[in-house]
Amino acid sequence: MSSITLYDFPLSGNCHKVRLLLSMLDLKHERVPIDVVAGQTGSAEFQRINPRGQVPFLVDGEVGIWDSMAILVYLARQHGTNRWLPNDPIAETGVMQWLAVASNELLSGLARARAVWRLGSPFDREQCQQEGRAGLALMEQRLEQADWLAANHPTIADLACYPYAALADEAGVSLAPYPAVIDWIARVEALPGYVPLVERESNAG
Repeated sequence: MSSITLYDFPLSGNCHKVRLLLSMLDLKHERVPIDVVAGQTGSAEFQRINPRGQVPFLVDGEVGIWDSMAILVYLARQHGTNRWLPNDPIAETGVMQWLAVASNELLSGLARARAVWRLGSPFDREQCQQEGRAGLALMEQRLEQADWLAANHPTIADLACYPYAALADEAGVSLAPYPAVIDWIARVEALPGYVPLVERESNAG
């Protein structure tokens, strides 16, 4: 069996979604923390490992993968089952649609609005919040009718959208208008193998 190494930043929701799937698949792995704030992603040492210079970055044996969505797809196909990434064209298309929401409205919206507060990033927080609310509204519309985003069971679409939706308060966005999203967050957190965002736990209160 190949060894798996995850280069990650504990505060990152994108890294968290990968840690979630690794845990839910019960895959042994080594975590190597990379301090994004200190600029370690731009170091020559890390650039040799990942020329894109971003986390998360996954190494599985001889395979190296950047981008959280690509990593989720890889882990689901290589180590998971069809439940996490269905082979059925309609269900698979549904997963890809929600991966797009995670990469657009939730990342450009909620994640960036959170980064303004957490990391002092120079984004327009109000504009980011508006984008984030648009993504949450899409999720609410779906989750009013179904328990999960892309299928009748959890898939990588749910893990991709979960972290920044669950961290909406840190983006300055209330989840009160989205009760179906709140219930869905509770369902994700009840899944076997769920692991919390460690930094959020230590900074709670």
